[in-house]
Amino acid sequence: MAMALLDQIRSIFDGDPGVRKVADDPVLSAELLMLFRMILADGSVSESEMVAFRRICKDAFGIPETSIDAVIEYLNDFGYETNGSQAIALFRDLDVERRKLLALHMAEIAKADSKLAESEVRLLRRTLDLLDISPVDVVKPEE
Repeated sequence: MAMALLDQIRSIFDGDPGVRKVADDPVLSAELLMLFRMILADGSVSESEMVAFRRICKDAFGIPETSIDAVIEYLNDFGYETNGSQAIALFRDLDVERRKLLALHMAEIAKADSKLAESEVRLLRRTLDLLDISPVDVVKPEE
């Protein structure tokens, strides 16, 4: 209880911890922007896509559930400064497993609403090409 209160007071002075985490990590910011682009690729935002996005934020990146709305607001406010090519460029020098993780997260979002739109397929295909990742790595689990 006391720690939660202390965290709330700290966030007033330091800003939201989840937003700080995203703002301080360009690769994380780029990935979240790419995931948002996937959410928007079919022209609509479904609840299931947002549930998948929130789960990825929490489970893969350790962003507290209480911070996710503020992170989304941060991405909306500052995401316009980064286009898809710039976001992908941050991943090119990372190891293949990290690049695969981005692709897997994008595929998870695309499939979340059970309707895989052609625009989502195109975005995923282009991303895979730019990251030099095989589509097999996204659909087939490693053995």
